Amino acid sequence: MFLFAPALLAQRTFTNPIKNSGPDPWVLQKDGWYYYMNTTGRNLTLWKTRNIADLATAESKVVYTPPPGKPYSRELWAPEIHSFNNRWYIYFSADSLNNLSHRVWVIENTSPNPMEGEWEMKGKIGDKENHWAIDMSVIDYNGQLYAAWSGWEGATNGRQDIFIARLKNPWTIDGDRVKISQPDQPWELHGDVPQEWQKNGEVPKIYVNEGPEFLQHDNKLFIVYSANACWLDYSLGLLTYNGKGNLLDPQNWIKNKGPVFTQAPENGVWAPGHGGFFRSADGRQDWMIYHANPSATDGCGNKRAPHIQPFTWNADGSPNFGKPAPKTPMPVPQE
Repeated sequence: MFLFAPALLAQRTFTNPIKNSGPDPWVLQKDGWYYYMNTTGRNLTLWKTRNIADLATAESKVVYTPPPGKPYSRELWAPEIHSFNNRWYIYFSADSLNNLSHRVWVIENTSPNPMEGEWEMKGKIGDKENHWAIDMSVIDYNGQLYAAWSGWEGATNGRQDIFIARLKNPWTIDGDRVKISQPDQPWELHGDVPQEWQKNGEVPKIYVNEGPEFLQHDNKLFIVYSANACWLDYSLGLLTYNGKGNLLDPQNWIKNKGPVFTQAPENGVWAPGHGGFFRSADGRQDWMIYHANPSATDGCGNKRAPHIQPFTWNADGSPNFGKPAPKTPMPVPQE
């Protein structure tokens, strides 16, 4: 009598990028499904798949196209889908004519499946002074909703800072915004603008903190943000909530002294940024998603493509992202 061990199932693999274009990627996992969005500029497109590694062949649908002539009709950036109180919300940045009018807007869907039903415009979400704003993300932290975004401190200040505010509901800020980060470290101050933006031989500087994303692990809360510029050495920085007191107190946020994720030319990955986070469907592995360029000269266009890779945690509970993974096969997130 001969006993044969059952054949082992081959491990499925994928290779980055998981889609050939996709600036400002965002992933939400809910009820066994991954919901994905990225900047298209003209509409809000939603992808749905059982495994995010299969994104290139996933079901997709344009769920919202803004009507013309509205304050949110143009340059739709960085959409994020969230679920609160059994309703779906998409936060996105948009303007009416040019970047100066960029603000954040919210739409809502009450359908159990966000690929179905109607999306209703809930309106603009921002501080009472109506400052320039982009890249909003939202978290339910201990039963209270908070929003973080990138904005200008003044009406014409081109420097982008990170702000946080409490929410009254998913589309309304409650109280004042609070600045918790601005570009103030040497590694964040690489701000030369592209040559086509320069006038009369002048080389202005634009300093950027943007794309803030909440990351929660056990009893710790972080905000991971992007610094420098998408046409330069875009990198990820880290803010850590000290766990004591009000999230709206800037003193309770500690900025890491250096970047926590930078480009890896040796792996063919340049300017990684706008990171987001999710867990494998089996709940055992933490993953990050970010966009990156395939060369050093690709700038802020549609060559930015979504990459995913697992990450771990340091002994002090902070995230350890390592460096951008090479474009070689790796195991897909576990289902």
